[in-house]
Amino acid sequence: MSRIGKRPIPIPKDVEVKIQGDLISVKGPKGELKRRVHPNISVSKDGDKISVHTADESREARSLHGLFGALIYNMVIGVTKGFEKVLEIVGVGYRAELKGRTAVFNLGYSHPINFQLPDGIDANIEKSRIVLSGIDKELLGMTAAKIRGLRAPEPYKGKGIKYADEIIRKKAGKAGAIK
Repeated sequence: MSRIGKRPIPIPKDVEVKIQGDLISVKGPKGELKRRVHPNISVSKDGDKISVHTADESREARSLHGLFGALIYNMVIGVTKGFEKVLEIVGVGYRAELKGRTAVFNLGYSHPINFQLPDGIDANIEKSRIVLSGIDKELLGMTAAKIRGLRAPEPYKGKGIKYADEIIRKKAGKAGAIK
């Protein structure tokens, strides 16, 4: 059994959890999240705690045990506190601006890139920092990865879009002229 899956998930006072068959919904002050649970996993609510159990001891059920424990925990944290990802734009002339729900990036290409933000994700752009926030951790991570993929940091000068806590390992340039 997974250590993460065995750990009961505490439910804060301002969070409401409903389990209907294979659908779990978590509602809190920041919003509501729903997720379907795999048939090999069962979820039960015991007072102010959520427990995740496996249907059998198959390899697949054991691998999903910890996964669904973490996913439900992230749902509870998301509706109470929310999540945030910070990206940085590095490079001369590289910039971004927000026009409604569309982020417009100028990243050295011959054209600007319009990126439509998905529902549930909010962005705040100040100079070269992009702060993404939302209650769904999975959607937030996917959105941040797509934005980073518009111009991933290159290894020689480090130009591009990177996560704020990411460290770019730079390569040495050409060796130089032979004397």
